[in-house]
Amino acid sequence: MIKNQQTIKEPVSYAGVGLHTGNKTRITFKPAPANTGIIFKRMDIEDCPKISADVDHVVDISRGTTIGIGDAKVHTVEHVLAAISGLELDNIICEVEGNEPPVGDGSSLPFVEKLLKAGFVEQDSPRDYLIIDKTIAYSDPSKGIDIVVFPSDEFRITFMVDYKNPALGTQYTSMYSLHEEFATEFAAARTFCFLHEVVALRKAGLIRGGALDNAVVIMDEDLPQEKIQELRSLFNIDKEIKISNNGILNGKQLRYPNEPVRHKALDLIGDLALLGVPLKAHIMAARSGHGANAELVKLIRKEYKKKLIKSKYQVREGGKNVFLDSEAIAQILPHRYPFLLVDRILDLVPQEYVVGIKNVSMNEPFFQGHFPGKPIMPGVLIVEAMAQVGGIMLLNTESDPAKKLVLFTGIDNVRFRKTVTPGDTLRYEVEMGAFRRSICKIIGRAYVENELVCEAELMAAITDKE
Repeated sequence: MIKNQQTIKEPVSYAGVGLHTGNKTRITFKPAPANTGIIFKRMDIEDCPKISADVDHVVDISRGTTIGIGDAKVHTVEHVLAAISGLELDNIICEVEGNEPPVGDGSSLPFVEKLLKAGFVEQDSPRDYLIIDKTIAYSDPSKGIDIVVFPSDEFRITFMVDYKNPALGTQYTSMYSLHEEFATEFAAARTFCFLHEVVALRKAGLIRGGALDNAVVIMDEDLPQEKIQELRSLFNIDKEIKISNNGILNGKQLRYPNEPVRHKALDLIGDLALLGVPLKAHIMAARSGHGANAELVKLIRKEYKKKLIKSKYQVREGGKNVFLDSEAIAQILPHRYPFLLVDRILDLVPQEYVVGIKNVSMNEPFFQGHFPGKPIMPGVLIVEAMAQVGGIMLLNTESDPAKKLVLFTGIDNVRFRKTVTPGDTLRYEVEMGAFRRSICKIIGRAYVENELVCEAELMAAITDKE
């Protein structure tokens, strides 16, 4: 069943203070046209700069997710993004009067309530889901972090954390339906931290908007009277601070028995919104945080970009090991027979690497004179084929590659290791070395049956066709 995109019916606002900055702030959610995505606008800055909520604009993940362009930044956007994504809204403008949304109660619930009050409207454009069709994994052994993304017909999350603190221990949660469970079972889960972190974070200039009513503070150390006084002074608390028996400062009651791990899942939902497209996948995460979430988003986004390229150029299924066939290549490269020297692209990651194939046939026109009775592929054409494979990667860094040309400006460190003769299959592996303002360096290697036959470094410029 095809689902259409959604936005809200009318503007709605929420005011408060930012968690880390402590600044008074207000966020106003406004409807946006189809295919806009999620946009943050800094209304307190001249010209009201817009920042798209995508992983390319993430500038900090130390204690939350911060996005920015130049000097314009919006801190701690994950709870807002979780509310928007969790309610399956696609297009929305988030106008922020300040550099951080309000912290509210430390969860996504205040934003969810406001968005539900605004009401939703279906738009005349289908939702473009990213359907995961192979396993994607991210791991950081030094931190014990593991995340695995599996194919699934729906978006699902399984999350596990384990802490040495007895107030938390090992916690687990699963979400099987975003539509049915997010607003009621996850949106209200509040941010949490350990008591030993609180003073250090405040002294580091963070959690200036932190208070006992917008976070769950887990007691992981003794709380003598002098520490109580330090907390009251640092956070300007005039109420009594109590030592509780449930392991939580002031005896605060949890909203869910496993509220901390549910908040971790909420953060993950918010960070996954930085993909810019809804997912159909099952994500299993252990001990993940904002940094790992951002790295996972980058991995998934590579797959998304590959799917976009393939769907744009590949008209028919090209076989199990074919990413782009000869017809698709002809749409990208301007070269034609007898100078088109790439038959297939096996794999491509935009701005990173590309793998291409050239089947060397006895019918190649250059064999007539190079050399009669001893056919050898000219080295200059081996390098030319390498350049064409690299050109496919480079042109796909452009928004409109059909209007661009790749002109090679230099070749360095060329080495020919073995002759190439009729019947050989050349496999080119080309990776990006550097890319700055349409000037780039690529590093290429050519293999025949896993034996290196040529390597080179090439410089190129991307220019307009006209």
